Amino acid sequence: MQTELADFIKDTSEGREADAILRKCVHCGFCTATCPTYQLLGDELDGPRGRIYLIKGMLEGGAVTARTQLHLDRCLTCRACETTCPSGVEYGRLVDIGRKLAEERVARPWAQRLLRRMLSAVLPRTWLFASLLRLGRWTRPVLPFALQGKIPASVPEAGTWPDARHQRRMLVLAGCVQPALGPDINAACARVLDKVGISLIEAAGAGCCGAVRFHLNAQEDGLDDMRALIDAWWPYVEAADAGAGGGIEAIVMTASGCGTTVKEYGHLLARDPAYAAKAKRIGALTRDISEVIAAELAQLKPLLVATKISPQASKLALQLPCSLQHGQKITGLIENILLAAGFELTAVADSHLCCGSAGTYSILQPGLSARLKSNKLAALHAGSPHAIVSANIGCLSHLQSGTALPLEHWIVALERRLAG
Repeated sequence: MQTELADFIKDTSEGREADAILRKCVHCGFCTATCPTYQLLGDELDGPRGRIYLIKGMLEGGAVTARTQLHLDRCLTCRACETTCPSGVEYGRLVDIGRKLAEERVARPWAQRLLRRMLSAVLPRTWLFASLLRLGRWTRPVLPFALQGKIPASVPEAGTWPDARHQRRMLVLAGCVQPALGPDINAACARVLDKVGISLIEAAGAGCCGAVRFHLNAQEDGLDDMRALIDAWWPYVEAADAGAGGGIEAIVMTASGCGTTVKEYGHLLARDPAYAAKAKRIGALTRDISEVIAAELAQLKPLLVATKISPQASKLALQLPCSLQHGQKITGLIENILLAAGFELTAVADSHLCCGSAGTYSILQPGLSARLKSNKLAALHAGSPHAIVSANIGCLSHLQSGTALPLEHWIVALERRLAG
């Protein structure tokens, strides 16, 4: 792709990055075949290739309109197009640049601004989100039907968290909404790792990873969240580097959406001289829980053989989040772990397509999100599973509102299997 960036951006770091990404695109259109919004709408501008042209036009000084912003808003940032692209176009990074520019040039209607500010204020603050969730559960019967579906009727118990008694230690991100919606996830993860001699710990003051506000186009606020999280974790990293007690060997992610963002801290904070090196180190230490369990599977297998699995709980449908398969490029690990644990996995058609959760997308684009959820649930139900498992709290919450089947994180299913 030939480019001629406008003077206002061509000599900036963002301009140089965008130019390099644009020049990789060869207009082939392979990306449209795996783009969920293009599949639904059939509009070139609601596919990656069309959005790339829109961003190119903005960067070259073209007009930026509300229509431009709408097509960029409709993108799920699922990054399935990156998996398909034969030229290695880093679309996710490009769309971040394009959205920031559109946000600066186009004034949103007041209702959109208010909703985005509310989401930006509530979701990253665990205490506030948890308080509002409790209020929502108490008042759920009298709420509008559409809102009822977004509030779970109950929340699972966390169960016991093992003492930090092992020499091997790993940090885990509590996250912003997961402690309120899925308190059982990290606790189950801690119990599984305890069985293989790893103590899992949460750092005090470690809050949101920054993804929520960054992808709401409050990018500077999102970067501040990232810096705060690095500060909370850094003493553990320093202790590990010094070989002192209290150090950790990895940072574990049980929410794949957060994991994708944290692994990219080195890029996102590369232009911050105070945090660039720290961010790169944090990203290098970060592991999805599937990567950790896969490395320890040989130790777990004897424990799995020693327990029995109920035939009524053995058949699972796996929803593989986009953030895991397209963002982190991790496939096959969860499947291998669950198969080794004795579960049967049903076939899921179009498993590469997004479920429609995509962070705040289900709130900001409810129509498209609902259609994607319906399609995903139909594919997950097709094999008549006993339950559905996923690897991301957003996907779990989104899909649970549309099915009566049990839905849980795969690490919870594995821990129950180990417990017999």
